[in-house]
Formats: sequence, structure tokens, C-alpha cells
Amino acid sequence: MKQRMITGILGAAVFLSLLYVGDVLYTALIVLLAIMGYFEFVRMNHSRPTDAAAIVGLLGVLYFVVPWKNLFGITVPPYPTVVWLMMFLFFAITVLSKNKTSIDKIALLFIGTIYIGFGFYYMIYTRLGDNGLFWTALLFACIWLSDTGAYFLGRTLGKTLLWPSISPKKTVEGALGGVVFSVLSAVVFSLLRPDLLTMGHALTIGIAAAVLGQMGDLIQSAYKRVRDVKDSGNLLPGHGGVLDRTDSWIIVFPIMHLLSLIPY
Repeated sequence: MKQRMITGILGAAVFLSLLYVGDVLYTALIVLLAIMGYFEFVRMNHSRPTDAAAIVGLLGVLYFVVPWKNLFGITVPPYPTVVWLMMFLFFAITVLSKNKTSIDKIALLFIGTIYIGFGFYYMIYTRLGDNGLFWTALLFACIWLSDTGAYFLGRTLGKTLLWPSISPKKTVEGALGGVVFSVLSAVVFSLLRPDLLTMGHALTIGIAAAVLGQMGDLIQSAYKRVRDVKDSGNLLPGHGGVLDRTDSWIIVFPIMHLLSLIPY
């Protein structure tokens, strides 16, 4: 527990500092996390980082995550073109390897590329937008406070298991506690900047962030259970891997934009 707390405090301090600074430093951090998360996904699927299919997936992640226009002034091909080309390359690898790289393997890597690439992209996209620090901090606060509320209320009041076949320790009471804490954090942001966030909007974001964040956590839990692993990696002492820490982020940030709850 002590090691977990020390790692968590140090990691949070570095992350929040770079989030505040923004621009290149924050972008570089998110890109690095995306790369590390992708290779965790590759290893969980019993592939090697040097496999041709894994490299194609990595290039796809970099295409999605890096804000090429903002940082380098580079106009990259549109999404449909790159997604189709990436799919073709994956299929080509199965043919050229004479099925040593199976259809199942490339399908999983294709899913992982989209899942991780778009998930981390929207973390950068949000920060680079107007009032980006406010909206990014709001979503992270909702996610983290939801996790905190779910953990403590689940431990103290939890009796009804939420989804034991996927995550045997999560409870309905804890999940509801997470929603309450997320809503309270969004309300605080509304009180600080009512010109940007009305109270009704804050309530919607608070509820959505908690529900989506917990779904993201369950998605990762379900996947690790299928792969029979406890953690996606061992980078962070006491905290597992990158995907263990960012599973909620990867789901919350994209859907908040898809639902137009966060402005461009």
C-alpha cells in the first residue's frame, strides 16, 4: 500500500504539472502513454513488438494520436483512407506470412489500434481546444473522483455485486458512489466557471463521465479475464500498467466529444 501511494502521488504530480503546462510537453506525455499502452495490448495478445503486424498497428496509433497539423504543420491523409490502408496491410501480412500471422491476431491488433489510438488522441484534442485546460481538468476530475468514490463507498457500504463474472469486487453501491462523487466534482467546476459550464450541463457530464468511466474499467477487466492476466503491465509499482490506469480515460474522452458534451 505504501509503495502504491508513493507511486500514485509522484505520478499524479508529474501528470498534473504537464497537463497544466500543456502544448508539446503534455502532448509528448500522452503520445508516450499511448505507445506504452499499445505495446501492453500487443503483449497481452501474445504478439511481439517487432512483428510486422504489431509495427503496422504502432504506425496506426501514431497516426491517430499525434496532432500532426498542430505540432508540425503536416496535413495527413483522412481517417477513411488510413483505416482502409491499415486494414489492407494487416490482411497482406497474413498472406505474406502464409497465415503464420493469423486473421484472429490481426483483428485484435486492428481493434487495439483504434481503441488506443482514438482514446489517447481525444485527450490531446481536448487540451488543445479553447479553454482546453478547464475541460480536460474537468473530465479527469470526474474520472478520478468517480474511482475514489466507488472505491471507498464500495469498501464501506458495498453489499450488492455489480458484475461478479467480470469484476468480482465491484458493487452497485460503489458504482453509485462513483456517480455521486463525479457529479460533485463537476458541480465544483460549474461554480468556478459558470460562464463555461452551466449547472445542468455539469450534472450531465458528471453522470456520463462516471458511467462511461466505470464501463471502461469493466471493459479492461473483462479483457484481462479472458487473457488470464491480473494487470496489463508492470510499469508502475503497485498500479499495474498504463492500460490499467487509463482504461476509463480511453472511453470517457472520445464519447464526451461524440455526444457533444465537450466543445470543440
